[in-house]
Amino acid sequence: MDNAVAELPALVLPEPLAAQGLSLRTKWEEDTDFVRDLYISHRWEEMRAAPWSDEERLAFLRDQARLQAAHYDMHYHDADFLIVEMAGLPIGRLYLFRHNRSDLRIVEIGLMPDWRGRGLGGALLRWVQDVAREGGYALCSIHVEQSNPALRLYRRLGFIDIEPVGPYILLHWKTPAS
Repeated sequence: MDNAVAELPALVLPEPLAAQGLSLRTKWEEDTDFVRDLYISHRWEEMRAAPWSDEERLAFLRDQARLQAAHYDMHYHDADFLIVEMAGLPIGRLYLFRHNRSDLRIVEIGLMPDWRGRGLGGALLRWVQDVAREGGYALCSIHVEQSNPALRLYRRLGFIDIEPVGPYILLHWKTPAS
């Protein structure tokens, strides 16, 4: 039995999210600096423990962002690389790998600091769960750092811990039977 998803439908946010000004668009080459800065915003606090100057931390994180982008391009080249926008301004990213019927993989989800804690991440995750359910996926999965405060949100939304993988935890949300 072929596990690949033949033709993928376009991803469209539900009207309640769109009515708030939230939208998704494909990542463009011009988004490289934004995506890098978003990555840095997620890692900056943990880097304070490094005995480096801010310039050294920034150089390291820029390089890490470059390496992450190269990894995603190599291993998830056919994923949906989406930029989350609010009223046309980029505020985050959502990368989904939909080419395996058994697992809708959230490769990456993140919002800029000013947009965290407003319920947008939860709304996007609930929408991804709807995409999994409506698309016939068996489950939805994500790797989350064990120290990530968003773990509480994932667990509240029904994701369960499957196994530790280095500094990450693999989480699954099983799609309810229709």
